Amino acid sequence: MAAWTWRFEKADGVEVPPAVAPEEFTTQGDAESWIGEHWRDLCDGGVDQVRLFEDATEIYGPMSLHAEDA
Repeated sequence: MAAWTWRFEKADGVEVPPAVAPEEFTTQGDAESWIGEHWRDLCDGGVDQVRLFEDATEIYGPMSLHAEDA
């Protein structure tokens, strides 16, 4: 079974530890739901962007956690 994981980064791509410990996700939907619930806390904790991986394969990213300026 595939493992879906997030990589947490600063804006320059340096990996940082997340303020909220992620679980290991069994589906892309579960991983995306989790980031939807926790992105504000992650952002407040110093994470600027995330990348989603299925096992060792990057699915997408970097995805900014900062709300777009209106």
